[in-house]
Amino acid sequence: MAAPSVQEVLPPSLDSTSQPPCLFDGTTRLYINYQCPYAQRVWITRNVKGLQDKINLVPIDLQNRPDWYKETVYPPNKVPSLEHNNKVIGESLDLVKYIDSNFEGPSLLPDDPEKQKFAEELIAYSDTFVPEVYRSFMRDAQTLAAAQFDYLEKALDKFDDGPFFLGQFSQVDIAYVPFIERFQIFMPAGFNYDITSRRPKLAKWIEEMDKLDGYKQTKVLEPEKLVEYYKNLFLKA
Repeated sequence: MAAPSVQEVLPPSLDSTSQPPCLFDGTTRLYINYQCPYAQRVWITRNVKGLQDKINLVPIDLQNRPDWYKETVYPPNKVPSLEHNNKVIGESLDLVKYIDSNFEGPSLLPDDPEKQKFAEELIAYSDTFVPEVYRSFMRDAQTLAAAQFDYLEKALDKFDDGPFFLGQFSQVDIAYVPFIERFQIFMPAGFNYDITSRRPKLAKWIEEMDKLDGYKQTKVLEPEKLVEYYKNLFLKA
């Protein structure tokens, strides 16, 4: 169960002209980019656990990123990263687990061993699902991506005690939703393809995800710009 909603004013993105924060001053900081689906995973985790007052957002402009981010914060120069307890760590799925384990708020994994095992399988499979769908955009999207969405439809049918992958909302939903959000926006425009067609479980899952305030606050703000960006990235000859 997600924590109560906190509507926050989002800080502006930091670019090459911005001064760095005071690193390792006791403040916990989550470095993100507002358009990055990997960063969105961790942003959602922070929100649904009610950690808006515990973990400060530091948005980075990836098109004009500050030199200090690579030099003094996170040498891989990617987002997301988390500054906590005098260290900076990265990788989105690792950070979802880290925040869930090391901070207060509702647990995002069930106690049921069967569900825990299925969670591990599905979270691991996200590393197949995401690149396979993106690769399909440059080949036969309707056929190749369909197999991936069919996999999710079947996974959503495993537990009947709720609309989410493990019945109740969990880390699994967080792993997938930023990408499904983008695919649902782009594929009708790019390929005349509705990812929810003949997939009622997936359609219901999206409907229920859209009710979660901690997720809604992280969603793509300008879908038309995403469509244009993806068309230029994947469909230009």
